[in-house]
Amino acid sequence: MESRNLEIIPGVGKAMAADLRQLDVNCVEDLTGQNPQELYDRLCILQGSKLDRCVLYVFRCAVYYAENETHDAELLKWWNWKERIHPNEKKEDNQ
Repeated sequence: MESRNLEIIPGVGKAMAADLRQLDVNCVEDLTGQNPQELYDRLCILQGSKLDRCVLYVFRCAVYYAENETHDAELLKWWNWKERIHPNEKKEDNQ
């Protein structure tokens, strides 16, 4: 059931949903406010290897999907996140 909820996110299939569950992301709402780069880094540590960067791009797309009610169709394609940084990845200079 949990993975089905995650699998409504474009680009997230059964395997990626399982990866997200390893990160305690069990539903779309759990992605709200998440930093895609931190999710990627944590998953690399958990799996003991550097994962393909496309995983990061899927995480960016997934967080975008979770945080927005209306979506730009182009931003629902994970490969369009290759050259984009999600706003949650930007560090604030004052903190």
